[in-house]
Amino acid sequence: MIDAILLIGIIASIFVGFNIGGSSTGITWGPPVGAGIAKKTTAAAIMTVFVFLGGWTVGRNVMGTLSEDIITIDLTLTAGVAVLFFIGVGILVANIFGVPVPTSMTTVGAIAGLGLATGTLNYETLTRIISWWIVTPIIGFWIGGVIGRYMYPEVNRRVRIEKSDGPLLVLDRRGPLPMPAFGANTTRSEVVSTAVVIVIGCYMAFSAGASNVPNAAAPLVGDAGGLSADTAIIVATLAISLGGFTIARRTMASVGGELSEIPLLAALFVMVTASTITTLLSWMGIPISLVMATVMTIVGIGWGRATRPITFHEAVTRDVEAAEIVPGAITAQEMEGESAAPIGEEEPEAVLNAGDLFNPQAVIKYVSMWIIGPSMSTGLAYGFFLLIPGVA
Repeated sequence: MIDAILLIGIIASIFVGFNIGGSSTGITWGPPVGAGIAKKTTAAAIMTVFVFLGGWTVGRNVMGTLSEDIITIDLTLTAGVAVLFFIGVGILVANIFGVPVPTSMTTVGAIAGLGLATGTLNYETLTRIISWWIVTPIIGFWIGGVIGRYMYPEVNRRVRIEKSDGPLLVLDRRGPLPMPAFGANTTRSEVVSTAVVIVIGCYMAFSAGASNVPNAAAPLVGDAGGLSADTAIIVATLAISLGGFTIARRTMASVGGELSEIPLLAALFVMVTASTITTLLSWMGIPISLVMATVMTIVGIGWGRATRPITFHEAVTRDVEAAEIVPGAITAQEMEGESAAPIGEEEPEAVLNAGDLFNPQAVIKYVSMWIIGPSMSTGLAYGFFLLIPGVA
């Protein structure tokens, strides 16, 4: 018969994973779904497969950090269940504000609160993790800045991502066996571009699994009465999948409509950059938020594209008076497939009339959650384990 504490822990893990699925699926598949390249159901199904692969492989390194390295004692099942509760509180607060939750940061905060209350916090490990939390937005911003300033305009001129009317592929039943064939309006370039978008989405889903599956799984692993790592990963993946099929719609709207009006091509640059940063840090065992790298890469690409009319020195020092800097330069749809003005020259009229790339208030709200989420979970966990030390 299953232990009551373990049953409560599994329910809490499912709740955490369910909400993670709603958040990470929106971040990962919002742009392709918004462009009509993938259906919501298809996106959720693909997300499930690659989240599992990410959690089963690279995610194990993050699980080791969460369950063994942040505190100097083993994370017991009872303490793990309490940690999952505080993660759930952080998720609930983020969902109230309608932003993707920084789950990895909230998880670390809850475990750190346990360590502070019991005097078992590994300050060296925590310092290393927080250092990467500070460095990651800077890395994302500058990589995005380089892409927006030097790479995006040329790629945008050469590459067109279009969605024709009707199905992409159909079944040709004229032969003895039905065979896949292009739809009536499908072009070869459309098939290639669609395949690229789907592959990048799979890569980002893998990254999301590597960073997020451990948050729902790790608190249940490491004690004799808990789950095995393999079982915990499967439970977390199924919960994330459930969230992807249900509540992810709201986050997709938040990411695609509130934060940015970024075109699909630029979104693909963001997805590759954010996924690579997150996967590498997860491989290193650093619990990191995929949202963090995504948001700052978007801001970086916008800054890089907007500062093309001035020199790099002027852009960094803001020592410029005459040139007009357009924050929404990359959103100018009329520029797709056309050459951008060389660096240092005035932008075309279509760019000057572009809307804003991102909503600064939304960015502030996202960044605030990177501070509020882990701070809240740390404080709540510290108070709980200090008042009830026997739980740990």
